[in-house]
Amino acid sequence: MPAIESDGGHVSLVRLRLDIAYDGTEFAGWAPQAGQRTVAGVLEETLSTVFREPVRLVTAGRTDTGVHATGQVAHVDVPGDALGFAYPRTPRPGEPEFLPLVRRLSRFLPTDVRVRQIVRAPAGFDARFSALRRHYEYRLSLAPWGVDPQQARFVTPWSRPLDLDAMTAASQELLGLQDFAAFCRFREGATTIRDLQRLSWERHGDLVTAHVTADAFCWNMVRSLVGALLVVGEGRREPAWIAGLLGVDRRSSEFAAAPARGLTLVGVDYPPDDQLAARIAVTRDLRTL
Repeated sequence: MPAIESDGGHVSLVRLRLDIAYDGTEFAGWAPQAGQRTVAGVLEETLSTVFREPVRLVTAGRTDTGVHATGQVAHVDVPGDALGFAYPRTPRPGEPEFLPLVRRLSRFLPTDVRVRQIVRAPAGFDARFSALRRHYEYRLSLAPWGVDPQQARFVTPWSRPLDLDAMTAASQELLGLQDFAAFCRFREGATTIRDLQRLSWERHGDLVTAHVTADAFCWNMVRSLVGALLVVGEGRREPAWIAGLLGVDRRSSEFAAAPARGLTLVGVDYPPDDQLAARIAVTRDLRTL
């Protein structure tokens, strides 16, 4: 269990895992930013009020402005005695330990962000560095009327026909351990080498969904991958063009990133509890090809 020093000695900290969902439309992304409404900012403010202690969330994936999540994961370290402030009553028999806290947060948080579950994190758990992979879905509607109002915040309307066979062929060129610099916004000192494990497309009626999985993603990467593949789907480039982009050392200007509204983080995978610490060591290593 984590611990911090205080004037009286050690203060035990309890690490909690939070499973989170949000509609990203009205948020300027996940990460706190001065003067901006962000997911982490709203959650940290609410949790700090509930625990009566300043808290900081560590997340599995920092989503961009307008991007949604149904399977975001974060952790927070709180003093053990602060748990009594968070929920004054004990759980009922058979009830999950932190269900009263989940219910309390549902009353404090705005309707576009929900904490779906809270559990004690196992030893060695880190929401960011313990993660094995992240799963995203990107949704487009090819319907001539656009997107039904109930889904308009989560699906991108696309008015031009798409060749999904060509997009699938191009997607295969991107799989594996690659340098995705052409698909990432530049960050000084950040690696752009990622292991892309899945990039597949399916269509049900007018709804087209891309399933994208990697060990990690760099800034803007998923939307850029989708944007490049849409160029292929519209017939403006051949599928082989995609492979050539992997040799570019900076963000390519040959395509635009797909709009944020269609993108959702749907899940994060973690190893068994006894492998969490080892996974952190692997994740922190600087990757090379």
